[in-house]
Amino acid sequence: MSQTTPISLDYGTTMPQDELDEKGDGLEIITASMFRMGTSSMSEAFKILGYNPHHGLDDSRKIPWVQIEEAAEGKWPSTSDASGVRRRRRSGKYTRQEWDAVWHEYDAVTDIAAPFASDLATLYPEAKVIVIQRDFYSWWPSFLTINLGWRFFWGAELITTLLGMFNMRAGHAVRKLYFGLFHAHSIDELQANARRGYEDYFAEIRRVVPESRRLEYRLGSGWEPLCKFLGKEVPDVPFPKVNDGAELEAWLFNAFVDAIMQTLIIPLLYGTAVVVVLYLLWSLYGRAMR
Repeated sequence: MSQTTPISLDYGTTMPQDELDEKGDGLEIITASMFRMGTSSMSEAFKILGYNPHHGLDDSRKIPWVQIEEAAEGKWPSTSDASGVRRRRRSGKYTRQEWDAVWHEYDAVTDIAAPFASDLATLYPEAKVIVIQRDFYSWWPSFLTINLGWRFFWGAELITTLLGMFNMRAGHAVRKLYFGLFHAHSIDELQANARRGYEDYFAEIRRVVPESRRLEYRLGSGWEPLCKFLGKEVPDVPFPKVNDGAELEAWLFNAFVDAIMQTLIIPLLYGTAVVVVLYLLWSLYGRAMR
């Protein structure tokens, strides 16, 4: 397992438009899939082919949670009122310029961007779209256990609220993504709507993106269909196979610990240090006045 980098739970990245224009024409590859559908392996494959992909497990410091939360509210306005989610003030879908500011460093996007795949495909008409669809019944248990298990455990709503007070928006952003994808306002409703949300997601991307821009990629089919679609030579290395479930669990654990440190432990230590310093100063002042 690769080393997990420190976690950033609050902010994203933006750039002035003149700098964006120097970066190129925007996204070249958009991965359309649900979470837990081989996104880590695809990200590694894109790297081997010479692309610079964004994947949350690789770029944990650069996950633009504030922008992702705002984009989720723009795409699914009802998520502003979802259970356990604090309202922000975003209305309307993200524009091309706003997405350029989010993905300015990258030419391919995977997991975190995938919920917005149909919107991105419309805004980046030259980008190629790779659809990866696992069988629902083999996919749902792993998504339920790993993704939803970490986000909706007992006490998660309280922790999300507390972190939000420190402008750490990861919990709010992920809840809004999940509630939006599955037409839900609560975890019970999410589970009840799971199959419909899954079907609607893939139906929308196939409706929006013509076959000429779309590859229906089956996990395990190797380099040939991917390279043919992208116009790349087949690499002389095995196709990467990453256990993104194990990587994600490690990432989530580190994110949880990091959040506790940032919101509770570190402020407590600073507070204790301030009290000690003030006490020492008061003691010294008292002695000097005697």
